[in-house]
Amino acid sequence: MTPSSSGRPRHVVLMGVAGSGKSTVAMGLARELDWEFGEADEFHPAANVAKMAAGHPLTDEDRWPWLYALAAWIAERDAAGISTVLACSALRRAYRDILREGAPTVIFIHLHGPQEVIAERMARRLDHFMPASLLDSQYATLEEIEPDEPGHVLDVRLSPIELVAESATIVASLS
Repeated sequence: MTPSSSGRPRHVVLMGVAGSGKSTVAMGLARELDWEFGEADEFHPAANVAKMAAGHPLTDEDRWPWLYALAAWIAERDAAGISTVLACSALRRAYRDILREGAPTVIFIHLHGPQEVIAERMARRLDHFMPASLLDSQYATLEEIEPDEPGHVLDVRLSPIELVAESATIVASLS
């Protein structure tokens, strides 16, 4: 665990639409930094997973309990002095605001790129509950990181190794 120069634990959320590489990059970054990794998909209740697997997008009412559980996970680790890397879509500002309630040191790294690149990746995935048919709804929901939010945008067309390295550089610059 590497705290910030203030001695506080830090928390990075790798965000973006399904298929953007959040989990891959977040796991790599967590290994690189020796921080705890969290996978937001594992926090979804079974009803959310079933809904998405059936090709239906989640509503905000579906997402609120999930987001508050993620913020609680961040808060618990923050209180224990543990820095984290979380893979989470965090598509809307309101969702990111909830995640920031977990700790004052949450930052976002948005893995962003052309929808056709993401669609091609999703078409090759065989082991995920989120069907490619929901990608349009994800892009429709996506709100870019605003200038007053603690965040950075990286291009998904970089390799996972490059994305991990860029993410680590961003984290190091915040120390």
